[in-house]
Amino acid sequence: MSGDGWTTCAAGHRHWGRFGAAGLLLRSAPGTDTALGLQLRAEWSHHGGTWGLLGGARDAAETPVEGALREAGEEASVDAGQVRVEASYFDDHGGWGYTTVVATAEPGLELAPRSAESDAVRWVQLAEMERLELHPGFARTWPVLRHVGPAPVVVVDAANVIGSRPDGWWRDRAGAVARLRDQLALLAAAGSSAAVLGGTDGGVRAHPEFVLVAEGAARDVEAVSGVAVVSAAGSGDDAVMEVATQRQGGPRAVVVVTADRELRERVRSVGAETVGPRTLLDLLPPTQP
Repeated sequence: MSGDGWTTCAAGHRHWGRFGAAGLLLRSAPGTDTALGLQLRAEWSHHGGTWGLLGGARDAAETPVEGALREAGEEASVDAGQVRVEASYFDDHGGWGYTTVVATAEPGLELAPRSAESDAVRWVQLAEMERLELHPGFARTWPVLRHVGPAPVVVVDAANVIGSRPDGWWRDRAGAVARLRDQLALLAAAGSSAAVLGGTDGGVRAHPEFVLVAEGAARDVEAVSGVAVVSAAGSGDDAVMEVATQRQGGPRAVVVVTADRELRERVRSVGAETVGPRTLLDLLPPTQP
C-alpha cells in the first residue's frame, strides 16, 4: 500500500498513514438493539488492548469511504455490499487526518477477526461502551459520532430539476438527466454538510441515498453507484409520489426535490419533506470533464 508509513502532524504527533487514515464505524441494522462493530486491537499494536474501529492507512488513489470499506474487509471480512454508508467525519490534526465512515449493516452480518492486528472483532452493545477502554482517537470523536443519524432518502423529480436551469436541456432531455445523475453520484460519494441532506455544521457529512425519477425521453437513463433511477411508466409526479410513500416510515427521512406545488403538497401529505431544485443544484459538484 502506498499509504503505509508514519508521518507527523502539525502538533508534532506521529500517525500511521502517509495520506491519512480511515475507519468504519459499523452499526447494526435498523429495528435491532443498536450495536457497533468494533475491533479489540492486538496487544503488540499501537494502543494495543483498546477498542476501536476497523481501519487503517489510506492509499493515495482511494477516497476515505473506499479506504474504510477496504480495511474493514481485510480485517473482518466485511462485505461492502452488505453495508450502507450514512455519513463521514473528518478529524483534522493539521497535515494529517482521520476520517470515520459511519455505516449501517444489513441484518445478519457476522464479524470475526481476519488479521493479526485484532485480538477480537465483535458487535458491542451501546450500554457496554462506557465499560470499555477505547482507542484514544475513537474516544475523542465518539461523543460526536454517537449522535449521527441515518442519512435521508432524497427523491429527485428529474424533469422539474433539469427544467429549472437553462442549459439547453430541451435539446437532449436524456443527456441532461444523465448529467444530473452523475452530479448526484459525486455528491453521494463526497457527502454533504448541508442540514437539508442530513449533514451538520459540526463536521459531519451525510451521504444521502438518491433516487432519481425519470420520465419521457429520459426513461432509459441507467442507475449508477450511489443513485437509483426509477423510470416512470406514466406520470413522473405519480412515480415520485409512489417512491415517497413506499420509503416514508422507514428509518430514514424522505426529502423530495421539486418545485411543483401540487406535487409538494401530495408528498407532504404522507410525511415527506420538500425542497426546491435550487437548494439541491447549489450543492452539486461539477461533473468530471
